[in-house]
Amino acid sequence: MKILVIQHKMIGDVLTTSLLFELLREKYPAARLDYLINASTQAVVAHHPFIDRFWVFTSEMETSKKAANLFQREIVKEKYDVVIDVYAKLRSALLTKATKASKRISYFKWYTQPMYTQTVKPASSSQKNEGLAIKNRVLLVEPLIGPVSEIPKPKIYLQPAELKVATKMLEEKKIGGASPVFMIGILGSGPEKTYPLPYMATLLDAIVECTSAQLLFNYIPKQQAEADTLISLCAKKTREHIHKDVYGKDLREFLALTAQCDALIGNEGGAVNMAKALGIPTFSIFAPWILKEAWNSYENEGTNASVHLKDFYPSLYQKHPKHYKKQSAGLYRQFAPDFIIPELKNFLNRITT
Repeated sequence: MKILVIQHKMIGDVLTTSLLFELLREKYPAARLDYLINASTQAVVAHHPFIDRFWVFTSEMETSKKAANLFQREIVKEKYDVVIDVYAKLRSALLTKATKASKRISYFKWYTQPMYTQTVKPASSSQKNEGLAIKNRVLLVEPLIGPVSEIPKPKIYLQPAELKVATKMLEEKKIGGASPVFMIGILGSGPEKTYPLPYMATLLDAIVECTSAQLLFNYIPKQQAEADTLISLCAKKTREHIHKDVYGKDLREFLALTAQCDALIGNEGGAVNMAKALGIPTFSIFAPWILKEAWNSYENEGTNASVHLKDFYPSLYQKHPKHYKKQSAGLYRQFAPDFIIPELKNFLNRITT
């Protein structure tokens, strides 16, 4: 049997969907299990033991119809028996139909339903510790493997050599020892998912005051200006605890560094999902327009926590949070550090005592 799973776009989505391969491998140990993802996300699922092949969608295919068509023809040639379209957009639906797989599964949408042999309706709520995003992904494999009672966590598979390099980086800078080390997600994937830098500086001051932790920043060189601005807004004592020159120069290096940290704290997004997959405690700040229930996974265990403006101002939300995306700047201004700091200190006490 040949099974293809499709998940375009973001790192957090690709990592989260990868847990399906563990479920599929358990049910079909001899099956060929392949994963179609975007090139920018491949590092997060590298060395995954249950994935046989990656189909990598490149930036060229985004802009070149010829390149995209050639890519599709190669996939169709594989003659998959099952295609699970987790991305569930028109582009992936058309590809799924083109494979002519005998089983083509995705979420129900009226305009793509004819392209699949079976569709499922996503749940709108979940009481599970895994969160709604994970629960809805598992719904897509249940037509193949039956009801799932225990859902595996997404995992990242770092190699010993990668961890050794990260350990050496920290040792050379004398980071660690008696003081905890926290990775700080200083920026979201865009301005509308980034907690205001003056507010973030106040949170960093509180972290250092409470724990005397050493702070690493999750950023890339082109975001240097934002990192420098944040540092300038911090108190002098806090600046002494920030090591902005120690950062992951690529995604795998970031993952290896994060694996050495005592927690990841910052904007909710891919970095938080990666830290959870590494077993690192997380404290995340949700953008006001993101549905917290979808991505606040594994918080019942006490080692992960998150905050959302809706936690403090539920009356602001008369509709699904996504309807407030254009208002994110104004909503962020209402999400002052005074709301977050008590929850943050509770989290820090749990993981450091």
